[in-house]
Amino acid sequence: LGLGVTFSMVVGGLDLSIGSTAGLSVQLAAMTMVFYNLTGTTAVSVVLIGGVIVGVMNAVLIVVFKIPDLLATLGMMFVIQGVKLIPVFGQSVSSGMVLPDGSTAPGKFDDWFLQIDRGTLFGIPYPVIIMMVLVVASWFVLSRTSWGRKLYAIGANPEAARLAGVKVKLHHGLAYVVSAVFASIGGIILVSRIGQGDVSAGSSSLLEAVAVALVGTSVLGIGKPNAWGTLLGALLISIVLTGMTMMGTQYYHQDTAKGLVLIVALLLSYTVSRHKNRYVPAT
Repeated sequence: LGLGVTFSMVVGGLDLSIGSTAGLSVQLAAMTMVFYNLTGTTAVSVVLIGGVIVGVMNAVLIVVFKIPDLLATLGMMFVIQGVKLIPVFGQSVSSGMVLPDGSTAPGKFDDWFLQIDRGTLFGIPYPVIIMMVLVVASWFVLSRTSWGRKLYAIGANPEAARLAGVKVKLHHGLAYVVSAVFASIGGIILVSRIGQGDVSAGSSSLLEAVAVALVGTSVLGIGKPNAWGTLLGALLISIVLTGMTMMGTQYYHQDTAKGLVLIVALLLSYTVSRHKNRYVPAT
């Protein structure tokens, strides 16, 4: 999810619908397997297609109707939060659940689908492998391809990028499609972890995803969104929260800790940026 936010930040925006998109993915996967008795492979396909649709809708609102990124994705966030509850009748989806008509849901979660989060390869959990693959792919795209340079150019100065021949609207919109697809992948891992279509899934993910992406700008990018920085931001916040848990700190202190880490990272980022950009008059 943090990588998805990173792509939206690269083009100068912020995808606020990332958490609700992950929650929608959880419900889509659960419905596909439990309500319609289809395979886990079909569920993954449905979820990814759903992510692309959400990304395209965000892109249309932003680049066609020219709604500011924050407002467009905020509106989509509320729409998705409501839409994902309608087909599941406002309740969590689980194997053997009783439907409103009195019948029992015919399907169940595929065993291999549950292994997406619970399985390991050479002792390494699959989610870690998936994360590393996506981080490397994101780093390569953003740092080693012309498309990545175009995205950074759009984020820095869209008018200058347009004058340089960059198709600003197309690439701006594609960044939000990528963001939504990352959110869908996060949703797949999440539903595999909890083993049911929890109606509240993804609700708290937005703030954490934004936090790790913002922390990442100060770790390596010095004010520049980047994939490796986002990964290190996620690790930093996770280490802090895990340490607090091991020390027996109450759960309600964790949000304060995350906020303090974010504030310190942003202070370091913007202080260093101002220092580097300070004008020194000629003597």
